[in-house]
Amino acid sequence: MDREVIEALRQLEREKRLEFKTVLEALKAALISAYRRYYHEETDIRIDINEETGRVKVFSKKEEEEDGKKVVKEVEVTPEDFGRIAAQTAKQVILQKIREAEREKLYFEYAGKEGELVTGIIQQTDRRFTLLDLGRAEALLPPQEQVPGERYEHGSRLKAYIVEVRKTSREPQIVVSRTHPGLVKRLFELEVPEIQQGIVGIKSVAREPGHRTKIAVYSRDKNVDPVGACVGSKGSRVKMVVRELRGEKIDVIEWVDDPAQFIAHALSPAKVREVNVNEKEKEAEVIVPDDQLSLAIGKEGQNARLAAKLTGWRIDIKSESEKKQEEEEEKKKVAKEGKERVQCEALATSGKQCRNKAVVGEKYCSIHLSKAKG
Repeated sequence: MDREVIEALRQLEREKRLEFKTVLEALKAALISAYRRYYHEETDIRIDINEETGRVKVFSKKEEEEDGKKVVKEVEVTPEDFGRIAAQTAKQVILQKIREAEREKLYFEYAGKEGELVTGIIQQTDRRFTLLDLGRAEALLPPQEQVPGERYEHGSRLKAYIVEVRKTSREPQIVVSRTHPGLVKRLFELEVPEIQQGIVGIKSVAREPGHRTKIAVYSRDKNVDPVGACVGSKGSRVKMVVRELRGEKIDVIEWVDDPAQFIAHALSPAKVREVNVNEKEKEAEVIVPDDQLSLAIGKEGQNARLAAKLTGWRIDIKSESEKKQEEEEEKKKVAKEGKERVQCEALATSGKQCRNKAVVGEKYCSIHLSKAKG
């Protein structure tokens, strides 16, 4: 080994940010293994590398007799042809360290990008996974992150959402998704300048991949319509997102701070007549005109499910006829209970039952009811 190897190590330190001492120690360990492999020597040996000239020396501990005593001494045992072996080993170690440095750099390049959008070229697809070529790295699109029915054709471009970056013994494994709600969010950020500028914000996204998405948006500027900004002139902006999602329907909803109003918006395109909210339980009763019931619920309950996901509220949808019928039945129930309890159930001081009539819907007359509640 010569000075050129030392220069190569110094260059690694400058360009790849690999510490000279670290690589030197790795080289010494590799040379010890190489020495033992070539010369079948199992004794305790040490490698010394001159940091200026690159010259390699091998030392071994030998037991010698001195003044009648056995003494362990370190002696040089460098073979004549060991320089060639050292040069070959150094080359292997340097290449290995370069690969490790590249992998480390690539990992840290993508490690902080979870939640970001990437565009890749589809390289391989089968039942197990699809690979995307991102340029300097590959991304894995596993089956559970693929939209049912989507076809991924070799060589075509595809946008995906980074969900995880895993550190492995080889290249970093970048896992991407086509089903994550965050994909829709990033696509709108890409298409809507008002979102990029911070004028329009995205509050929440609810998605059933391949079928339908609801996205709630708001404006920080009262002069800017958030829904209009996201839809674009003649639907131009939302159409770009729909195209990337290959026809998935998208409802852009205006988010408002009032829960009842937001829930009404979330059930769009259905028209809502009334929303009664229970803020403690986060439950809402929604009343819609009879002809809007099926639209509010949606095919197989999809519209109602997405509205619940979008708002974070449990939503019970009823038609006006259903609500009216419930109210009539409740009135009949109260009236029936009033007729059945014509006499107060309280006992008088004499021990006999009170002869007063009970309050409708209660067990006691007004006198005993106030005492019971008091």
